[in-house]
Amino acid sequence: MGWEIPKEEREYLRGLAKKQAEYARLPVMEQRKKMWYDLNDGVTTVRPPVIIETWTFDRDFMPAKVLRCKSKTGAGIEWQLLRNVRNHELIDDDKVMPDAYEIGWWIHVDELGVEIDADYIADSQGVVTGYRYHHPIKDLEADFSMLKPAVCSVDREGTLKWKAFLEELLGDILPVKIHCGIHGGTMLTNKVIQLMGMDAYFTAIFECPDKVHELMAYLRDNALRVMKWVESENLMVLNNGNQQSFGSSYNYTTRLPAPEYDGKHARLCDMWGCANSQETVGMSPAMFHDFCFPYYRDVCEPMGLLYYGCCEPTHPYWEDLKNLPHLKKVSISKWCDQKFMGEVLKGTGIVFSRKPDPNFLAVPKKLDEEAWAANIRESLEAAKGIPVEFIYRDVYTVQGDLNNPRRAVEIARREIDKHYRR
Repeated sequence: MGWEIPKEEREYLRGLAKKQAEYARLPVMEQRKKMWYDLNDGVTTVRPPVIIETWTFDRDFMPAKVLRCKSKTGAGIEWQLLRNVRNHELIDDDKVMPDAYEIGWWIHVDELGVEIDADYIADSQGVVTGYRYHHPIKDLEADFSMLKPAVCSVDREGTLKWKAFLEELLGDILPVKIHCGIHGGTMLTNKVIQLMGMDAYFTAIFECPDKVHELMAYLRDNALRVMKWVESENLMVLNNGNQQSFGSSYNYTTRLPAPEYDGKHARLCDMWGCANSQETVGMSPAMFHDFCFPYYRDVCEPMGLLYYGCCEPTHPYWEDLKNLPHLKKVSISKWCDQKFMGEVLKGTGIVFSRKPDPNFLAVPKKLDEEAWAANIRESLEAAKGIPVEFIYRDVYTVQGDLNNPRRAVEIARREIDKHYRR
């Protein structure tokens, strides 16, 4: 394993690491940590954090002109450090600057026993945004037998060598730490769509419902198999701090680890996990209850705390979702009935994880400040008396103007402060 970085790149990367370390020590970072702890520990009066997820608009946030490293190894390290530094300098949302350089175990999972190829399509600016799966299952009853139990492996030696290389480069400035959350395909219906496609999935529910149940049971069992393998291999590291449960929703909490944690071996019950089912947005609540909920319930059971949902509206399925084990945060997307969810979440301690409409940042050249402020106020009113976070994501361009997301954070904070002073 030969990792080489030219001298000038090494010096530049060390400079970025120093910036990150300095920002991590700022007093505001401790204030943000407390805010996240209070939110996730159920303090209803905490000021809601505001996050702008940037990776989807990297065409604007991380354009080629800001990158300096030419070596493959240096470029990968630069990407991680520079993203953190630029987020603080240009966006200044409520992310807490990491006080370490984090890597993951080199884990390989052959989850299904079949390859799922895809075609990817670039937009007019050359950024890959579209894709299409080549579904291996053409006929569920005939092709189900091609699916196999998950096979997992970890390259411990390679991971530790990479860690040692990074420690030699950055370790005197930033500690290098291995983090590893829950592995396993807990987004069960996403796997279904990869395997057979949306049309075939919904058709199969009517033509061979028993086989669909068999498929869902297989995906549940496979996800649990991977999760329990990671646990048994002692690869998991507590993710109750500056890690994300899902979609830039941060995990700081005193509620994990669970009792009887030995301080060394993280168990599934000590960890945040996540799940969602975006693909069933057109499914009736009764059909979701029959074909999805039992399998999601089972796959979420081992987790310590759960973030549920993504872009799908969660309100139509709330009668089932409220019974998911360990549910701590629920996604409230653009398509969700905010008022309904605000009412049903009262007194539960579950976080109202608001995902504002991406179009406020993605469409206009300049942020419509009045409309954006009104949208924030609407969410605050809907979620009155319950813990709230704003996670702004799925924005694929900010029209080249990074002042727009920064201004969106400032306005959201202004409206939040007005709301919480009443």
